Amino acid sequence: MNTVEQGKALQKKLTKEFRSAWDQLQDGELEKVFAFGEAYKHFMDHGKTERECVTEIIAQAKKKGFISFEEAIAKGTVAAGDKIYAENRGKAAALFVMGKENLEAGMKIVGSHLDAPRLDLKAFPLYEDGGLALLKTHYYGGIKKYQWVTIPLAIHGVMVKSNGDKINIVIGEDENDPVFYITDLLPHLASDQMAKKMGEGITGEGLNVLIGNIPYQDQDISERVKLNILNILYNKYEITEEDFTVAELEIVPASKARDVGLDRSMIAAHGHDDRVCSFAALEAVFEMEQPNKTVVGLFVDKEEVGSMGNTGMESMFFKHCVAELLNLQGCSSYVSIHRAFKNTKVLSGDVTAGLDPNYPEVLDKRNAAFIGKGVTISKYTGVRGKGGCNDANSEFLGELREIFNKNDVVWQVGELGKVDQGGGGTIAYILANYGAEVVDCGTPMLSMHAPLELISKIDLYMTYKAYKAFYL
Repeated sequence: MNTVEQGKALQKKLTKEFRSAWDQLQDGELEKVFAFGEAYKHFMDHGKTERECVTEIIAQAKKKGFISFEEAIAKGTVAAGDKIYAENRGKAAALFVMGKENLEAGMKIVGSHLDAPRLDLKAFPLYEDGGLALLKTHYYGGIKKYQWVTIPLAIHGVMVKSNGDKINIVIGEDENDPVFYITDLLPHLASDQMAKKMGEGITGEGLNVLIGNIPYQDQDISERVKLNILNILYNKYEITEEDFTVAELEIVPASKARDVGLDRSMIAAHGHDDRVCSFAALEAVFEMEQPNKTVVGLFVDKEEVGSMGNTGMESMFFKHCVAELLNLQGCSSYVSIHRAFKNTKVLSGDVTAGLDPNYPEVLDKRNAAFIGKGVTISKYTGVRGKGGCNDANSEFLGELREIFNKNDVVWQVGELGKVDQGGGGTIAYILANYGAEVVDCGTPMLSMHAPLELISKIDLYMTYKAYKAFYL
């Protein structure tokens, strides 16, 4: 071996290069990548809100033989291979595949969130101004407000009528439905607006959704356009303006998940953050039969606003589920639940920012995730000096690396931006506070928190492979 060959051999042995995942597929996997992408698009089109996602998750789980938490408790016992789903107020869920080992020996959890940035209707939203009927909104999560104007919008959510009946509302998704719209200034008159900082050009109170223009026929009453809209809603749903005050109605882009690129390698959709990781975890859970440790797919709400509330990760919902299952196994002491979480290992399934060639300055290229290079391990998130992060330990990361390498999972590492650029967080720290080993592991993406976000199908597939390998 000459000097050049020795150098190349040494370089291959000692250095690490994260290569394109497309180049590392096994025989027959390319077809699986695209088939998996089609299944994911179906999930996204049927899950525009956290409620709709939970409905879809539970419907699929039932088809796979999962029984409800209430049914499991009524049986009075659990055994290895039992498949159980728990629902939290229609907005969060957990799927359990019981392991051969007792729960005190720990679990393997992939935790993700189902909520996504959007616009929520205010409690008293409908008003008339300038001969137009509009809806007042309050944005949810971190958004760039200017991205939400002049695009087709849909309304999703639930309303509870005065008689207690709950109705589901979806308007704007069917091709025969009307869509909704937030206006913007014409460039000819926008000199003052365009002189403002980008974050001030469109205000939160300016995100008012246009919903109608035709006045009610009786000319002797006020606010005729508003009344005509109320009349349309009453004729279709038998709801009144007061029903808005107890409703949960969300404004989302009126668009289906679509392939991007002539090679159809990517997908644009609303809510990749974080439904891409949720779907990957869901499919991985469905392939588990009798694992050694109990396998859990955890799907929570409210991550985008701090994980608070009774459907967020900060709630006691998941701990209560684990306590109930421990009780069915004859372990009802206070110590048992702490042993269970101490012995638990978790992948916090959440997306991370991929390097965007249009905006490379915000990421450290040597420590950034790249679109198309596989699932991303993020040792820590947080803000600037790792504020608010989990920061996984080396032992757990080493174990995860071994699992991925043995199972042909193409993976990479990445940070959420340069050190002083900004940052963000996930649910990782909450589960770590329970005593579990936790690391962030999810899909890299572009245009995070935009109305339509972008992922690569290969990264979606490798996220699924990573979660499945972790569960095994």
